[in-house]
Amino acid sequence: MTDASWWRGAVIYQIYPRSFQDTDGDGVGDLPGIIERLDYVAGLGVDAIWIAPFFTSPMADFGYDIADYRNVDPLFGTLADFDRLLAKAHALGLRVMIDQVLSHTSAEHAWFRESRQSRDNPKADWYVWADARADGGPPNNWLSLFGGSAWQWEPRRGQYYLHNFLTSQPDLNFHHPDVRAAVLDGVKFWLDKGVDGLRLDAINFCFHDTQLRDNPPKPKDKRVGRGFSPDNPYAFQYHYYNNTQPENLAFLGELRALMDRYDDVAALGEISSEDSLATMAEYTRRGRLHMGYSFELLTDDFSAAYIRGTVQTLEAKMTEGWPCWAISNHDVERVLTRWGGGRPSAPLANLLTAMLCSLRGSVCVYQGEELGLTEADVPYEALRDPYGIAFWPQFKGRDGCRTPMPWTDDPLAGFSSGSAWLPVPQEHRALAVARQEIDPASALQGFRTFMRWRHAQPALRTGDIHFLDTAEPILAFMRSCSDDTLLVAFNLSEHDAVMDLPLDGAPPLLEGHGLPPGRVQNGRLYLPGYGSVFARLDAAQRQVIETGRA
Repeated sequence: MTDASWWRGAVIYQIYPRSFQDTDGDGVGDLPGIIERLDYVAGLGVDAIWIAPFFTSPMADFGYDIADYRNVDPLFGTLADFDRLLAKAHALGLRVMIDQVLSHTSAEHAWFRESRQSRDNPKADWYVWADARADGGPPNNWLSLFGGSAWQWEPRRGQYYLHNFLTSQPDLNFHHPDVRAAVLDGVKFWLDKGVDGLRLDAINFCFHDTQLRDNPPKPKDKRVGRGFSPDNPYAFQYHYYNNTQPENLAFLGELRALMDRYDDVAALGEISSEDSLATMAEYTRRGRLHMGYSFELLTDDFSAAYIRGTVQTLEAKMTEGWPCWAISNHDVERVLTRWGGGRPSAPLANLLTAMLCSLRGSVCVYQGEELGLTEADVPYEALRDPYGIAFWPQFKGRDGCRTPMPWTDDPLAGFSSGSAWLPVPQEHRALAVARQEIDPASALQGFRTFMRWRHAQPALRTGDIHFLDTAEPILAFMRSCSDDTLLVAFNLSEHDAVMDLPLDGAPPLLEGHGLPPGRVQNGRLYLPGYGSVFARLDAAQRQVIETGRA
């Protein structure tokens, strides 16, 4: 790989501003709080930060309902605060990515307030409007991800408008050229400020089917959620017509053309479609997005077979683009609960970090993963997430992964001097940064060790990948960059594991990664619980492993 762009193989640390650090005592994190903690983030050894929305918003969906794309909500600070944040991050060697929510706005956005007034105003066609059916019902059967119909009646126009998410998040009509131009102008505002990249929320939702055809039903045995629970009615349909339309490809080309006018910036698209891996491959072809990620590893399936199969499937489809992998974010249950049974475990946390950061592609790491945080149990009366409130108790929403970052073990975890917007779990205070800083065996120290070590391994950052066919619980593959080939193997269980290797000798093992080390002996690979092997192979050894013949 000769492309030296910063984002290839980068580890991107996701910051959820509401829960990172509060500096004004209102119980909600803010931009000055991020500035205050940037030295900590830089000390993790990551390459970039991705900041979730901080724009002007009524906060119905906590910032993903934007009322002004070009301003900072007073809850988070000011534009001047953002400028200071950007300058400090760059001084620390951190790239800065920001969320852009392009497919929809808040119902409080000036564009929508004008559009809803009549059918003949200048913004009348800027949103997706449709007449009622003859019986007064919505135009078709499309459903909202947050439950119920994706259509909301507007009496001022005597029409329905489309909302793929909350009713207060109306969908923009990207078929209108003025809408595309206005959206791209908003993107340009932040690129001109000097951001290094954009994380594009729900980027495959920009266009809808102009014929408004019904989505076909999905059989019960196919209702596997990717970012939503299978008991959500949204899972009852194939979403062929309300998102992922072919017109989106031309828009991605327009977006890329704009970004190519700036030096070394990157677009990372969040993709959730009926075949997210195929869409990732399509959306990251030349002239479109730089990177794409999906919910494929944000599931409950923690097995070598599933991880290997997912990555191999994408590798077969993605012949041009660059993937980005994540196992946690602000929308899903924390990985130590999903994949670790909810028990705090520094060895497992470090194994998951190393496994994720050894796959081909870039990586998004959600705040708190470096501490090995588990999902918080937020009682119903303390819930803030409208998604969780609507689907309680079968689905408890996203608040459990959004609780405040624990900096100290005091009652508010050093997060705020006021009353935090979500409760601070006692079990998280026991995993506070201040405690882990002084514990050489902590998840935090293991995270830092691995990140420092990974930076010196070009094969892990930009090399290609070739999987070995292994039995559970071992995940093994080779990463190769030019003449440098690493054999990488992980034991996904807490018990010792062994696998055969078709090698006569023992390749030299790499040290310094901080994980429990395995060994290669007499044609066998021995791995302790949550252990790993990183070994350097010569050309002959690589060929033997690829062919299975000595």
